[in-house]
Amino acid sequence: MPTPVKRAPLEEILVTRGVLSQAHAEQVVRQAEETNRTVRTVLTEQGGLSEEALAEALAEQYGLRYEPLKDFRVDPEFFKTIPAEWMHRHPFVPLEEWDGVLTVAMADPQNLRALDELELLLGRDFTVVISSRAAILESLKQSEGNSQVITRIQAEFRPILIREDEQGDEVLSAEKIARDQSPVVKLVDTVILSALQKRASDIHIEASERAVEVKYRIDGILYPAMDPLDMKFHAPLISRLKVMSELDIAERRIPQDGRFKIRLDQRKVDFRVSILPSAFGESVVIRILEKADLASGVQDLSLDRLGFNAEDLRRLRRAIMEPYGMVLVTGPTGSGKTTTLYGAINEINNQQDKIITIEDPVEYQLKGIVQIPVNEKKGLTFARGLRSILRHDPDKIMVGEIRDAETAQIAIQSALTGHLVFSTVHANNAFDVISRFVNMGIEPYNFVAALNCILAQRLVRAMCESCKTPYQVDRAACEESGLDYEKVKDMPFYHGIGCVECNGLGFRGRRAITEFLDLTDRIKELILERRPASEIRKAAIGDGMTSLREAGIEKVLRGETTLKEVNRVTFSH
Repeated sequence: MPTPVKRAPLEEILVTRGVLSQAHAEQVVRQAEETNRTVRTVLTEQGGLSEEALAEALAEQYGLRYEPLKDFRVDPEFFKTIPAEWMHRHPFVPLEEWDGVLTVAMADPQNLRALDELELLLGRDFTVVISSRAAILESLKQSEGNSQVITRIQAEFRPILIREDEQGDEVLSAEKIARDQSPVVKLVDTVILSALQKRASDIHIEASERAVEVKYRIDGILYPAMDPLDMKFHAPLISRLKVMSELDIAERRIPQDGRFKIRLDQRKVDFRVSILPSAFGESVVIRILEKADLASGVQDLSLDRLGFNAEDLRRLRRAIMEPYGMVLVTGPTGSGKTTTLYGAINEINNQQDKIITIEDPVEYQLKGIVQIPVNEKKGLTFARGLRSILRHDPDKIMVGEIRDAETAQIAIQSALTGHLVFSTVHANNAFDVISRFVNMGIEPYNFVAALNCILAQRLVRAMCESCKTPYQVDRAACEESGLDYEKVKDMPFYHGIGCVECNGLGFRGRRAITEFLDLTDRIKELILERRPASEIRKAAIGDGMTSLREAGIEKVLRGETTLKEVNRVTFSH
């Protein structure tokens, strides 16, 4: 037995470090004695002291090393021999193993029972360093990168399904997952947890002749989530999702749409479920809407963060500061149009103007803005909602999407009568928008008079900064991409090789590439003369417009994305 070491009291160390005043320390000691608790417990409950400061003082008290665990990831090899439940139970993380001795980071070196249990569980010698409980749990959360580990996460990380009544109010938290839950419930939870951890936007469950494929859409691309499942899991898997979404379990021949919410470790996440009958059984797509994360992200969203090139950003900012007119954003589904509009609205939201939006659906709430959801079943269409909005004394209006001639007419009329109107329209590029409106039967004169600008955009995946490495571009790739090999052969090109940070994908997050069509007098004249799109494009390029393709290549040469990625979303000619 080692000789007991006389340690300085924790409160003394905190006073010496200047973290605690003498008077506060004395008051904490009195409270601890009166309630028969430790000084550390009282300090933790009071909450005036950061976990890091407490952990540093504990490390000094016990003569141990303090480890902040900043951006730390557990070596995946450790998960093969040490179950994740053990790490969460105490909690601790293994840092390294040297000469058969394991180094672990723990939050409480005073917990002798935990140390004894750990020695028994690990069956090997180990040394302890100190870290805060929050840092340890965050490291574990960031490290568990595969579904086998996620299935073993401790009960506190298990999702709780939230039931809703017709008004959308939470009425109870039901189906708290027990340890003896069925395999299908475990499977669904695993799929959802893994999707959230990998930042997936959608979960796809597809039935084939002999297997069930589960895929995640991450940064716009589908990836297999796990090995194909046996077909016997298909029916119970779909039934479980129908129960969660409160859909008809017996109905398998027509499409169904539903939704459910899950509370997960203090976060609330919304899921939209769409079920379609297919040749081999029902196919499911689950859209993930992380309202808490994205709502906070949307509140702080500015156009700077979207990755526009400097000139397009300057022009767009000028257009959204106009007192009236129409700002149109175009691109295919999932190209970030709504995010751009949110960014624009956030920048002009000065609390002095009345801003009203009509969206289908309202996905994220914006502070200080009236947002109306479209409800086709009840007869609230974009056109009808827009008419009502105009009677509500708005200064600025956002219309989620212009789908028909009626909505287009009212939006244009609003822009001509002194309102600033933001909207999106589905078209392949800025010039196709013009013909789209003309085909809707809109008179070019009204359209041109109302329009401030058209912004076409796409999203390209951004390379993971942690694992991007340079490579030598070859002639074939340049020719395929329409680049002059002799001009670019000495320029640095990069690609991501995959790491823990990006889940081995080589990409992390997305950036916008844009082409901005400014409605100059020359462009307006060409539209009114109904000149072909090719002629209008030529004039716009002469005015300094950067095409989608050029914006993408610019990002490649700046080392932000890959040539292959730009080829995926834009034409090479």
